[in-house]
Amino acid sequence: MIVDAACYQLGQRVSGEFDYEEAGRLITESDTFAWVGLHEPSPEEFEKAVKTFNLHELAVDDALKAHQRPKLETFDETLFVVTKPARYADPVEIVEFGEILIFVDPNFVVAVRHGEASRLIEARHKLEADPGRLACGSGSVLHAILNQVVRDYAVVLDELGADIRAIEDDVFSSKGDSERIYRLKQEVLSFHEAVEPLEEPLDLLATDDFKAIDPTLKPYFRDVLDHLLRVLSRINVYRDTLTSVLAANLTQVSLRQNEDMRKISAYVAIAAIPTLLAGIWGMNFEHMPEISAVWGYPAALLIMGGVCLFLYTRFKKSGWL
Repeated sequence: MIVDAACYQLGQRVSGEFDYEEAGRLITESDTFAWVGLHEPSPEEFEKAVKTFNLHELAVDDALKAHQRPKLETFDETLFVVTKPARYADPVEIVEFGEILIFVDPNFVVAVRHGEASRLIEARHKLEADPGRLACGSGSVLHAILNQVVRDYAVVLDELGADIRAIEDDVFSSKGDSERIYRLKQEVLSFHEAVEPLEEPLDLLATDDFKAIDPTLKPYFRDVLDHLLRVLSRINVYRDTLTSVLAANLTQVSLRQNEDMRKISAYVAIAAIPTLLAGIWGMNFEHMPEISAVWGYPAALLIMGGVCLFLYTRFKKSGWL
């Protein structure tokens, strides 16, 4: 479906309802381009854009099927850029990814979005509020989209960081959950896989010359690249932190298990003394020392209690209990 579509001339949105046929006519004029935003279009819906803007069939197939890694390809004067927006589902601690496939030509931008991870309406409104940059042409739209995607990465990292700090506190308060730590580490690794390939396309946009990109926009793409590199650096820090936290948690679990085993061993040793003596005295010998004296059984019980108390004191002092 079409989320929003419009033609822009000299940095201003052309008023009126959008029509593909009219857009095809307007973009032949100088300083005019069209921006069409689509969300999970059907082949029939997308066909109108394909015919109006003469999109390359290979890129069209990718845009409909999605499941592409971030990349930049060129088809004559048209750039085809793929990026993966992200958002953090905090209650379940999962990083959800979408996909935005962008056709950028001097005369048009067609952005095909899959998933709900990033809405582009905010990027459109911000760009429309800046006529000077919008007047730089279709490249300004590509910058606005990539800039929003990378800024959303930073938001995801902030939320991930809060959960990682909570996990660190749990580990050192003996409440660590190895499964939760491992699961969150997998989310961080998936995040890195989705973000890292975008570095190369941004570097190309910041340094190479493309007909669809006004040279004055290069510093803006360098700024987005700088933000992306910071994101990647933070992801690496989080990955290393979770590795250390997982190792610390496993060490804590091992120590707790050893402590439990020491306690069990100590109590077994204490219980063995009366069990041993009672077993001997329960053999019904004819001449047992405690039978010939009235104080025999109390003395035997006192000996067992004394030995158990001695062992308990020694184990307590050594830290086993």
